[in-house]
Amino acid sequence: MARYIGSKCKLCRREGEKLFLKGDRCLSPKCAFERREYPPGMHGQKKTFRRKTSDYGTQLREKQKARRIYGVLEHQFRRYFADALRHKGMTGVNLLQTLERRLDNVVYRLGFASSRDQARQLVQHGHFAVNGKAVRIPSLLLKGSDAITVREASRKTQYFQDLPKAMEHVTVPGWIALDAANLQGRVVNVPSREQIDVPIREQLIVEFYSR
Repeated sequence: MARYIGSKCKLCRREGEKLFLKGDRCLSPKCAFERREYPPGMHGQKKTFRRKTSDYGTQLREKQKARRIYGVLEHQFRRYFADALRHKGMTGVNLLQTLERRLDNVVYRLGFASSRDQARQLVQHGHFAVNGKAVRIPSLLLKGSDAITVREASRKTQYFQDLPKAMEHVTVPGWIALDAANLQGRVVNVPSREQIDVPIREQLIVEFYSR
């Protein structure tokens, strides 16, 4: 499976805002964005003073930001958009709902991982089961009533033994339910737009693909 393996801090600098791609590190003084808020590259500081971005550039940056937040490459993101276009309702909202229902995102939202990238790795290593069946596919789309649990063999590892204490202050969105003591969660329903707190203007993404 293809994935981005470059510096995640450069992605935040390119978009001009924190995307919280590295979990707790993004909240610490070690965050590269705090030290270098200008775009990466040898001409990064000069780009800060460039003329106003075009409509196309604004739409492109919003699409790229959404891809990077959820860790999705272009081909898959385009496929998600095509699926969102075919369904009833607002295309932009449908797209965000699809991205939120990815297994790696739900694992992150439940607090089992500090970032989506870490959640993706945990899923690929086989630490989770969906409805009692082991799953290693981060892109699996969950639906209402699906249950996510940490597998019994994984509960013996130090990471998951320490996890309940670390999750004491975790706040999950209303569309999922968390049982931190038993290391399990459940999808209650498809998230509404108000329950998706990512800083994305989805209409710009729709406009980008509708050119």
